[in-house]
Amino acid sequence: MDPGQWDALVAATPGTTVFQRHAWLQALQASGCAVPQTGWQALLLRLRDPDGTLAAACVVYAKGHSMGEYVFDWAWADAHERSGLPYYPKLLLATPFTPVGGARLLGRDAPARQALLQALLQLARATRVSSLHLLFLAPGEDELCERAGLLLRRTLQFHWRQAQPPWPDFDAFVGAMNHDKRKKLRQERRKVRESGVELRRLQGAAIDRRAWELFLRCYEQTYAEHGSMPYLNLDFFLRAAEQLGEHLLLIVASLHGEDIACSLIVLDPALRRAYGRYWGALRHVPLLHFELCYYEPLQFCLENGYEAFEGGAQGSHKMARGLLPAQCVSAHWIAEPRLRAAIAAHLRRETPLVQQQFDELREHAPLRRDPQPPTPDPAAAPSIGP
Repeated sequence: MDPGQWDALVAATPGTTVFQRHAWLQALQASGCAVPQTGWQALLLRLRDPDGTLAAACVVYAKGHSMGEYVFDWAWADAHERSGLPYYPKLLLATPFTPVGGARLLGRDAPARQALLQALLQLARATRVSSLHLLFLAPGEDELCERAGLLLRRTLQFHWRQAQPPWPDFDAFVGAMNHDKRKKLRQERRKVRESGVELRRLQGAAIDRRAWELFLRCYEQTYAEHGSMPYLNLDFFLRAAEQLGEHLLLIVASLHGEDIACSLIVLDPALRRAYGRYWGALRHVPLLHFELCYYEPLQFCLENGYEAFEGGAQGSHKMARGLLPAQCVSAHWIAEPRLRAAIAAHLRRETPLVQQQFDELREHAPLRRDPQPPTPDPAAAPSIGP
């Protein structure tokens, strides 16, 4: 599909992010990461006016597995198989390997997006798949899906948001935390500095091929330590950098002059949001993960006027680093009536439990309810990076 037409729909649709851009999706496919051989068969669905004008579009994937999605439906797959019905292939509308909220139904206006959802449901019925899933919906899409008869499911992530009035710098943010969390955070940053680790930030064109090769070694090493294979390859990162370089921030850690770890942050300047995506290390340094994946990205956000930072899927440990629980919504169409009824009953039980967990986590938020002037850290280091 023409990149200009696709990105025009992205621009016209509320709630889109950089991850819906043509360049990002094309890099996933052209690099061989999200292709039929890896279980991701891309299907392009387009709606046009009688005069040929593009009104709405989406890429929906025919999936042969449930990996790389982050809304886990393994139990649903098992229930299908035990009932004698295949669960795969299924249809999935989401950005591969990306647990980030964003508009799934691209259209010039609300009626076009509603028509696109109906076309998706018609496709699901015509192809006789077990199910259709729209993950990490943008605000408003959940209501559209619910009205169309899809089942809604809620999950939790952890996001940082700038305060109102805003914290002027990282020290002010830390100073707004309760005593124990503030003390622990400062100790963790201090221990990383005392270990001899130095950090530098690379952005845009400053991330050259050598830096990407370093990042990939770190990324692959971390996956190997967990006994799994990475979803992405060097070709993907090079392609993404060529087209979307201004959206990429690489934080590199070195020890005694040797580069040993990296974290990749995706930036969306128009939305003033940043997304923690991938990290890896060639050597173990205690607490370095927290520094590269949370503290330094948050410091970058505060220094550059970003209003939100998403830390990726799951992980209640992120609360101690200042990220608070946030609810994500997905929508699901199940073809088989009895299994649909069983899954609907499960969701009726699950939803209040997720809400209860959300409320309890908010009660234990690390930020004080009675903001006070920040307590300065006498050992605080100056900002690392430009």
